Amino acid sequence: MSGKYSRLFELTKDGVLSYSFDEGRIISANQGFVNILGLDCKASDLEGKLLKEMMVYVESEQALRKILLKKGEVHGYEYHFKTLKGDDRWVISESFLTADPVTGEKMAEAIITDITGLKKAQGKVVALNKELSKTNARLKQMVMKDFETGLYNHRYLEDAMEAEFARAKRESKPVSIIMVDIDYFKSINDVYGHQFGDMALKQFAGHLRKVLRRYDVIVRYGGEEFVIVAPGAYRTGVINLAHRILEATNLQNFGNRKQSVKLRISLSVASYPEDGVTRPSDLLNLAQEVLDKSKEFGGNKVCSSLDLRTCAPSYDENGKTKEDVGFLKEKIDKLTKRANQSLIEAIFAFAKTIELKDNYTGKHVEKTVLYATDIARELRLPEHEIERIKRAAILHDLGKVGISEKILHKKGILTKKEYEEIKRHPQIGVDIIRPIQFLHDVIPLILRHHERWDGKGYPDGLKGEEISVGGRIIAVADVYQALISDRPYRKAFSEKEAIKIIRKGAGTQFDPVVVGAFLKVIETKKGRE
Repeated sequence: MSGKYSRLFELTKDGVLSYSFDEGRIISANQGFVNILGLDCKASDLEGKLLKEMMVYVESEQALRKILLKKGEVHGYEYHFKTLKGDDRWVISESFLTADPVTGEKMAEAIITDITGLKKAQGKVVALNKELSKTNARLKQMVMKDFETGLYNHRYLEDAMEAEFARAKRESKPVSIIMVDIDYFKSINDVYGHQFGDMALKQFAGHLRKVLRRYDVIVRYGGEEFVIVAPGAYRTGVINLAHRILEATNLQNFGNRKQSVKLRISLSVASYPEDGVTRPSDLLNLAQEVLDKSKEFGGNKVCSSLDLRTCAPSYDENGKTKEDVGFLKEKIDKLTKRANQSLIEAIFAFAKTIELKDNYTGKHVEKTVLYATDIARELRLPEHEIERIKRAAILHDLGKVGISEKILHKKGILTKKEYEEIKRHPQIGVDIIRPIQFLHDVIPLILRHHERWDGKGYPDGLKGEEISVGGRIIAVADVYQALISDRPYRKAFSEKEAIKIIRKGAGTQFDPVVVGAFLKVIETKKGRE
């Protein structure tokens, strides 16, 4: 190019190109075009070269040529190609078709602007928007999920129930729910701690996932309560599903290698349209009412609205219940007094069942109760605490009903495996009495009576004052009574020898304060003889 524009032609960063239209042979180009092509050469080196040899076409060359067929019109189009080095380039080409004034040959003139940076930035924005959409979707899921169990939460349940109810009405199909509550879960938290309770809840959530159908929705409704939404399911089928959940749970252990528990659960079933409800909230309220009835029946069972109806109160002609409030109150008071009077007898009946397997254990329990009670009194504990220790002492070896008689009666030294089996008896005892509400306060004492002051006991290796006072008292009374009794594998120690062993264990196996109280009890007994 010559004349006053030649300098501008050379310096502009845009590519300026002239080429024969029919052959695609470059007539002239500037350095800007060379740079766009990513070549290491001078612009003059391109003269006479074919365009298709200078780049790798991505869009169809034929399609691009059609754009320039009309002479005199400027055509703008975006064009994507690859350089000979393999780099992507996006350009905007402003081109028009003309003819050589001398030869009449068709020529194309073009100004080419490199927009690769802009395109890549746009790509990043698109990718960022996609990632942002994914993140928003994940956040929405997190808002709808329970952090501890990974199940859907109460907020999600409201939306799911509304959607399923609307679909059920629209398609004339049923929808049912199962409400599940873990019985006595507070006692698990009290005995094993909230961390263990959280672990058991998480395991129970996973257990439910395995038992349920793929399209059922599980929601943590709150605390230890769960709701299962079963779309398209009638009451009979869902009752059967609830029974499968109950049976599978009764067979499952929850916890870890160190500690495991059985979970008891109450389940209720409510169904639309069979139960006559018209709103999702009514279905949930009915399920809650039925669940309360299931727990009144003692828990660990499945109830539906059919069970609720059979338990409904009867009314007289004035609409009043035949058993008025005063009568019911009197009846409850009598039942309460009767229960209190028979409490100790009921507990002894539990403990006596062990004598059927192990005569030693039955007799040992009664004497351990006496020593434990006397030690508690010597320590001047409150009367209600003494009564609690007495009940726990009666039941402390109840778990031995689950231990093999061969181990209980073995005359030789126990193997490591047999000893591990024996160590299970506190846990077995706790599992037996957990469903009995009025015995919950003795669970920590029964579970801990084989813990040691120095932390080398079982089942949890607690030490010092981490062990309940009652557990420390029963530990001394239990060992002393065992020492002075004949066992299958040894003769009884004398009282003098047994006292010496207990005294030696103060500060290691036993609480020194409890040992001191025990020694005073022994001295007092000797003084009376």
